[in-house]
Amino acid sequence: MKPEILLVEPMMPGIEAALDADYTVHRLSAAPDRERFVAEVGPRVRAVVTGGGTGVSNAVMDACPNLGIVTINGVGTDAVDLKHAQSKGVRVTNTPDVLNDDVADLAIGLMIMASRRMAVGDRFVRAGQWPKGKLPLARKVTGKRLGILGLGRIGLAIAERAAGFGMAISYTNRKPRTDVPYRFVASPVDLARDSDILIVAASAGPESRNMVNRAVIEALGPDGLLVNVARGSVVDEPELVAALQDGRLGGAGLDVFANEPHAPEALFALDNVVLQPHQASATVETRTAMGDLVLSNLKAFFAGQPLLTPVV
Repeated sequence: MKPEILLVEPMMPGIEAALDADYTVHRLSAAPDRERFVAEVGPRVRAVVTGGGTGVSNAVMDACPNLGIVTINGVGTDAVDLKHAQSKGVRVTNTPDVLNDDVADLAIGLMIMASRRMAVGDRFVRAGQWPKGKLPLARKVTGKRLGILGLGRIGLAIAERAAGFGMAISYTNRKPRTDVPYRFVASPVDLARDSDILIVAASAGPESRNMVNRAVIEALGPDGLLVNVARGSVVDEPELVAALQDGRLGGAGLDVFANEPHAPEALFALDNVVLQPHQASATVETRTAMGDLVLSNLKAFFAGQPLLTPVV
């Protein structure tokens, strides 16, 4: 008999086909009554496959008494209670490294789009406004001071790309890194004050919730730009919206939000903001690589072999 697994959200068709070939897959997203569905299949479920933003609740884990592994199709683990999983003897894996390039690429893209007002220019041309006048001048990117909040794998990939723009790069981290040429700044407020552009790449969790608060936003200032490719929880979203509305912050490029898939409607009318629907890793190549890593971790678990990318 095939091992039974719970698939929390859809994956790429090829990855789902591979799951179907090796496992009996129970698709939670297709269930009309999810609580009842989990109660019915939970006792037979050996593994849960989920996304980084969606995770899996403690209630679902508890409803699966034979659960042995949660495989996260993403790098973030904040949507899974790792301590609860560990207390139940449940292993957890994620998909690090394979998405670094795409997330860093999108961060740089958001930085350029927001600085050069590219989305505004696109709307301007499409609306037939070009013959009637010119857009206000935008802001230069090359040579600016860039602050990176969180210099992990993704933050480092962002810094490597930004170096090509001749940017002066500083960062805030849990502790200084000895393997990089960039300047360490201990405080997020001081980092923001010393930056023209602040890119958020910090891991989400209780310790980083609302790390980018009113003080950080105001230190970045009315000419500053905030780019967030981490998690919406790292930024105090109401403070961000208010600062963008009243001009205390110059602009923002946002891929993530506090209550996804709902972005604050107050942002929709603002020309100083570029918005994306959490698309940083959303390329065919990267989502395939992520899915392949999920498959490999599942295969290793059921074969009794070491996991490729264990978290707990």
